[in-house]
Amino acid sequence: MFFVDTLEFEGLGNRSYLAGGRAAAVAIDPPRDVDRVVAAAARRGVRIAYVVETHVHNDYVTGGPELARITGARYLVPADAAVAFTRTPVADGDTVLVDEDLVLRAVATPGHTPHHTSYVLAESGRDVAAFTGGSLLIGTVGRPDLVEPRLTERLARAQHASAHRLAAELADEVPVLPTHGFGSFCSSAQAEGDATTIGAERRSNDALTKDVDTFVAELLAGLEDVPAYYAHMAPANAAGPAPVDLTPPRPADAEELARRLAAGEWVVDLRNRVAFAAGHLAGSFNFEGEGKLATYLAWLIPWGKPVTLLAETPEQVADAQRELVRVGIDRPAAAATGTPEGWVRDGEKPRSFPRATFADLAAVPEKERRDLVVLDVRRGSERAEAYVEGSVHVPIHELHGRVGDVPPGVVWVHCAGGMRAAIAASLLDAAGRDVVAVDDRFDAAAPAGLPLIRPESAARERRDSDDRAL
Repeated sequence: MFFVDTLEFEGLGNRSYLAGGRAAAVAIDPPRDVDRVVAAAARRGVRIAYVVETHVHNDYVTGGPELARITGARYLVPADAAVAFTRTPVADGDTVLVDEDLVLRAVATPGHTPHHTSYVLAESGRDVAAFTGGSLLIGTVGRPDLVEPRLTERLARAQHASAHRLAAELADEVPVLPTHGFGSFCSSAQAEGDATTIGAERRSNDALTKDVDTFVAELLAGLEDVPAYYAHMAPANAAGPAPVDLTPPRPADAEELARRLAAGEWVVDLRNRVAFAAGHLAGSFNFEGEGKLATYLAWLIPWGKPVTLLAETPEQVADAQRELVRVGIDRPAAAATGTPEGWVRDGEKPRSFPRATFADLAAVPEKERRDLVVLDVRRGSERAEAYVEGSVHVPIHELHGRVGDVPPGVVWVHCAGGMRAAIAASLLDAAGRDVVAVDDRFDAAAPAGLPLIRPESAARERRDSDDRAL
């Protein structure tokens, strides 16, 4: 009897898999911290016979080479992937025997990358799982614009063809097990649900329900900005990542923290946004350890800039280290645990700023509201649906370099739920701005009485009016 274990990495919005039988297993798209995969195999009592990659990843550093090294597994990588390390190249139709009556078959599914390969697991000749990487996802597909701009439309068309190939070759009941789609920006849209099958995708996925021209046009129109750190992931993966070092960072006292801040280094406070707003080391930035730490810190920080971590406990620092090595931030320069009172020098006090809701913003008298700045740090696609009238828009990933573009006045900063607003508030606070963090869901803005502008609705109304005029 076969098994499939799912390893979730919520911070990056990805999944890896361990699949096998009684004695042996295959690891699909493993994370950088391979001890999680080794532990999963130990719980099953199986050896890892194969490690496979669906593609050279753009959003995280793989643990494939290291996992293959420490387990003695054969490392399977698509043959057309340009890599600098020893591996077993696989091409369309290649098969390997994972365990008794358990065969893994490579299926070329270009689109997310030119060399992308899915893997179908079959037990006694019956397909039982499709590991689709960044090809067919839950309700969507992997984005086609991460390799080379001139290839984007060609890869989008390849995504459509690859989805149709999978749907044609596999039965409706075969589970679709993608790597991306759970928050990763490698997905062209957020996954719709937590699990799916070929049959479910055949009925609902745009790649399988729309003609190729319509699909490509809509896919390309909906692509978001690419996280800046993606530029470093594929080269690291192609070169063959080094093993990770998860030993505790060197402890830093208040004097060292002050020196690092003065040198322009990043000091990152991992505590939750409520605690940070109430008191923090002046100049530090708030990236919640329980949020999308790796995605947003790696996106915003100048690549290679030393980072020091602040947390309440050593365990929180260790969890953050594990998250950060997955995106190539390998060793914190230092770390400190405890409370802000222990992170400031003698005679200094922690800084703080207020938190508020949209109802609080609506309650500000109109005369006073004219003197404040409402800053929206959501993505452009979110703002296109609706935004607070009179608000200023600077997406969170641009804010660190555009603080000077924020007009003068007290800044009330918001996002869609509070996490990105907390990051933005900390960036502005460190720059010396007076800030209020709106820790609220954007859905509460209209009920609170704030006037909203809805660009897409207005555009639809204009189009409908033009159509009627014709």
